[in-house]
Amino acid sequence: MTDCQTTETVDDAMKDYEFDGQSYIYKDPTTNVVYRFDQEKNEWVVKENIETKTEDENVDAVKKEGVFGFENDTHTYTDPNDGSVYFWDKEKNAWFPKVDEDFMARYQMSYGFTDSSQTETKSVEQSQEAAKVEKEKRKIEAKKKAQEPPTWFEVDEAHNTAIYMSGLPLDITMEELTALFNKCGLIARDEKGKNRIKLYKDSNGQPKGDALCIYIKVESVDLALKLLDGSQIGGKTLSVQRAKFQMKGDSYDPALKPKRKRKDKDRQKKIHEKLFDWRPERALGEPLKHERVVIIKNLFSPEDFDKEVALLLEYQQDIRSECLKCGDVRKVVIYDRHPEGVAQVTFREPTEAQACVQLLNGRWFSQRKISAEIWDGKKKYKVNETDEQIEARIDKWSKYLDDEEEAEEEKSRKKGREEQKPGEEKSETKVPDLPETTKKSKNTDEQRLKNVRKPKTTPKAESSSNSEGSD
Repeated sequence: MTDCQTTETVDDAMKDYEFDGQSYIYKDPTTNVVYRFDQEKNEWVVKENIETKTEDENVDAVKKEGVFGFENDTHTYTDPNDGSVYFWDKEKNAWFPKVDEDFMARYQMSYGFTDSSQTETKSVEQSQEAAKVEKEKRKIEAKKKAQEPPTWFEVDEAHNTAIYMSGLPLDITMEELTALFNKCGLIARDEKGKNRIKLYKDSNGQPKGDALCIYIKVESVDLALKLLDGSQIGGKTLSVQRAKFQMKGDSYDPALKPKRKRKDKDRQKKIHEKLFDWRPERALGEPLKHERVVIIKNLFSPEDFDKEVALLLEYQQDIRSECLKCGDVRKVVIYDRHPEGVAQVTFREPTEAQACVQLLNGRWFSQRKISAEIWDGKKKYKVNETDEQIEARIDKWSKYLDDEEEAEEEKSRKKGREEQKPGEEKSETKVPDLPETTKKSKNTDEQRLKNVRKPKTTPKAESSSNSEGSD
C-alpha cells in the first residue's frame, strides 16, 4: 500500500470526528447519534443528554433561588419552597410576607386554626381563679398561725452558734474559761456588754465542770469542735458538742421569755460590728489624733456669759484669729459652763498644735494668764447642767433683763423731770391774732394730732402738767 492510499484511509476514518475548541465530538454514521468525549470520566457521552441535564440544572437553580418581581412600585419575592410572596418594606428595610387569602389558606393548612380570643379569655379566667385559690390558702394559713400558741423553738446546725463543754476542772476560773473559748472566735455579748458564757454550778455555788458559750459566728462552733474537743486542760479531757436547748417542764410559757426591743437589737448589732472592725496598727512614732487638739484654760469665768451672751462669739472669734497664726484651725469649742474657763482648738496637724501651745501658754488674755496644753484624749470638759441649774440660770438672766429695763425707765423719768420742773414759766412770745376760720381749723388739726399720737407719761408727770395748766 502506498503512502497516498494510507492518507486517504486515515481521512476517511477521521471524517466523523470534530473538535469544537473544548472537547472532541463524534457522530456515529450508522445511528447518527452524536457523542462528546468527557475528559473527567474519560469516556464518550451522548451530547443530547449533557445539554438536557444542563438545562434542567439551570431551571432548578432558578427555582431554588426564587423569583423576584416588581408590583405596584414594590419589589416582590416568591419563596421557591412554599410559594409564599414577600414584599420589600423601604422604611423598615426588611422583607414581610404578603397577607392575602392564599397566604391564610397555606398558614391554616400548615398550623391549623385556633380562636385567639377564646384562648386569651380562658387563660385570664384560669389565672384569676388561681389567684383566688392562692389568696384563700394564705388566709387559712394566717388564721392557723394566729390560733396556734407559741411553741418551743429548735435551732438548726446552720444557725446554732452555741457550744456545750463538759469535763472542765472544778477549780477553773471565769478568766481561764474565757481565754479558752476565745481561741475559736469572738464571743457574743449581752446588752450590758458581758460575754455570753455560763459556768454551771451546783446548789452550793461550786462549779459542776460544764459550761455554755455562745459565739457570734457559726464558723467558731466548727472550729471549737475541731480544736477543743478531746483536748486536755488541768489533766482532764474536754468534751465539746453543739448546744441543744431543751424545754424545762411540760409546757412552754412565752411570757417568761424577755422581749427584745428594736433599739436593743440595733445596739447589739453595733457591738458585733465594732468587734469585727479591723484597723491597721499605728506605726512607730506616728502621732495620735488627740495630739492635734489644744486645751486652753483660764480664758474666762462662766459668770461673764450670764450678763452678755454675745461674749461667747467674741471669744470664739478672737481665739480662732489668734490660733490661725499657727496653722489650719478645724474647730473651736468654748465650754462656757466649765469653772476653769476652758476652750478646745482642733488643728489639722499635730505640729500646728505644738506651735499653738508655744504661742499661747503663759500669755495674758483679757487680764487673765492663760495656759495651753495638748489634750490627753481622755478628759472630758463638757459640763452637763442639771434641770435646777438650768432653771436658776434662766431666772437669773430674766431678772437681769428686768433690772436693765427698770433702770432704763428710771433714767427716762429723771430726764423728764429735769426738762419740766413745777413753778417755772415758759417765755411767751406774742403771736398776732388769726382769723376765726383759721383758729378753728388749727384747733381741729391739733385735736386730731392729739388723738392720733398721745404722749405716754407717768401719773406724776401728768399731775405736773395739770398743775401748770391750772396756774
